[in-house]
Amino acid sequence: MRLRLRRGVLGTITAIAVALSPVAFTGTASAHGHDDPVRKLVKAVSGKNVKKHLKALQAIAKANGGTRVSGTRGFDASRDYVARKLRSAGYDVTIQPFEFTFDGYVTPPELRRTSPAAKTYTYGFFSDYVAMGDSPAGEVGGTVQNVDLVLPPGPVNSSTSGCEASDFAGFVAGNIALMQRGTCTFRVKVDNALAAGASGAIVFNEGQEGRTEVDLNPTLGGPGVTIPSFFTSFAVGQELAGAGTAVAMNWDPIVETRTTYNVIASSKKGNPDNVVMLGAHLDSVQEGPGINDNGSGSAGILEVALQFAKTKPKNQMRFAFWGAEEFGLLGSEHYVASLTPEERARITLYLNFDMIASPNYTFGIYDGDGDAFGTAGPPGSDVIEEDFERYFAGRRQPFTATAFTGRSDYGPFIAAGIPAGGLFTGAEVLKTAEEAEIFGGTAGIPLDPCYHSACDTIANISDKALDVNSDAIATLAATYAFDTGTIGTAAPVAKGAAARAGHSHHPADALS
Repeated sequence: MRLRLRRGVLGTITAIAVALSPVAFTGTASAHGHDDPVRKLVKAVSGKNVKKHLKALQAIAKANGGTRVSGTRGFDASRDYVARKLRSAGYDVTIQPFEFTFDGYVTPPELRRTSPAAKTYTYGFFSDYVAMGDSPAGEVGGTVQNVDLVLPPGPVNSSTSGCEASDFAGFVAGNIALMQRGTCTFRVKVDNALAAGASGAIVFNEGQEGRTEVDLNPTLGGPGVTIPSFFTSFAVGQELAGAGTAVAMNWDPIVETRTTYNVIASSKKGNPDNVVMLGAHLDSVQEGPGINDNGSGSAGILEVALQFAKTKPKNQMRFAFWGAEEFGLLGSEHYVASLTPEERARITLYLNFDMIASPNYTFGIYDGDGDAFGTAGPPGSDVIEEDFERYFAGRRQPFTATAFTGRSDYGPFIAAGIPAGGLFTGAEVLKTAEEAEIFGGTAGIPLDPCYHSACDTIANISDKALDVNSDAIATLAATYAFDTGTIGTAAPVAKGAAARAGHSHHPADALS
């Protein structure tokens, strides 16, 4: 999952039962006499089988340096696994290559306390630390020197740590400057540290509510800095601020052009002028194996595709496994841009599944009609949202709206005017007390505590969320595959709820 998505108004079964039928697994198809294919497909798609694919992706990551990031052998092996399964099931499979800029590292980053007691910190978004954007390569070690810190932090964003050259009065050249997020940019802080003779720079989050974690992409705003520069959580910074602390830092970045791939599988049966398309990004971040983000979505649509191969849909089914989503939705953007106007017009709708098994989950449905967040998808997206709601009502599961802002692989599709929708169980945002009461889980910790981290392994999966959402994928896939109505204003297929009811790399933050 590339960008943070806001949470919307919570929906519960008691709140929606009046509007939506409580019958399990009902959807568009049941209104048109195709309920049996839907039920059969849902019954065939089990969470246990979906998890077998996750175990395979975990094994691939383990054999390839712990990652499945695009442009590496781990991703290529993931591509081959998916393509082999789909070909064996009888799909027409296309491997679509494209070039992209790989922005990562050669050797794993390191922030390690060497004194007073050895401790190694974890690299990654929402972990202990990340390298700042535009940080140069470097391997340094030395004494940590505090620079005008405010501990405990004030009640509001007010720290000026490192913002003035005078903050470095008495700074010992060669030490590593420890600074606190506050009122000036990271670049100002690091430039002042460099001028004072620092060999490295560490800036930690300031410490107020909402400013404690590594929850943003800090950037230096351009080249010119010559010392390795890291950003850490408040907890790590507070720990490093102790007397007698020394650390070792290593940052070994690489930026180069590489090739990665999309895997596109189309059914041989079904009307090719009415394409029902499902997609999920197959790549992980470099920091980990990406089993929830987004092995879960990939495994879900893979198992649905394998079971779908045994059916005879009225509309052609197309399953996409995107590369380089974590570098900016590059795979889906490449695919949509490569389509002719005629090919685009044949895609009736697109369903996106990015992180469907977060361990501290909520059941999020993209806000296709815009009533929760004010940003609607193309006409027909509202129908998709309502059909997902109908599914969760039938399972007697609560759900919540997720902002429909184009921040995952559905983005290029809605930009092209194609109706879209999908599911999302949450990333780095903390679970609220209200959500914990409704969905279970733990308030005050992220929906996915291992988001973009090395611990996003097979242990980072909610079996319940995986099973419920995999059935949701199967339900809507079958619903639209066997329908011949209309969705939106022109695209053929799936009258859905409209027939019954009448009718969205994290943003850079240069400020500390």
